[in-house]
Amino acid sequence: MVEDSAIILVRLLAMLDGAPGVEVIGHAESASEAIDKIFAVEPDAVVLDLKLKGSSGMKVLEAVKCRMPAVTIIILTNYATAEYRRLCMEAGAEYFLDKTNEFQNLPSLLGQLNCNPALGETHAR
Repeated sequence: MVEDSAIILVRLLAMLDGAPGVEVIGHAESASEAIDKIFAVEPDAVVLDLKLKGSSGMKVLEAVKCRMPAVTIIILTNYATAEYRRLCMEAGAEYFLDKTNEFQNLPSLLGQLNCNPALGETHAR
């Protein structure tokens, strides 16, 4: 999880706690912290906010996709404009969700990513 709002982070963690096929293995609040942790932990998926304190989720998206193209990136943002969607998808994000009306879809989406039981749990960060 890459989210700088404590309220949203707590809500996300509570929502994903016990979700079938999902294990949250960490979180970060800034782009630099996120990039370091993602490279160290190598998760299967990253839930990424676009607006971070002092930085941008786009920086994280570009760095991760450059070095780890197989990681699934799920953008979860309040800035769900057509332009941001286009930029994120062009940069390699697989999913782009609006926090306002698609927040609740995250557990099932992450669970669906784990469609091959031999691969183990999806590790969302």
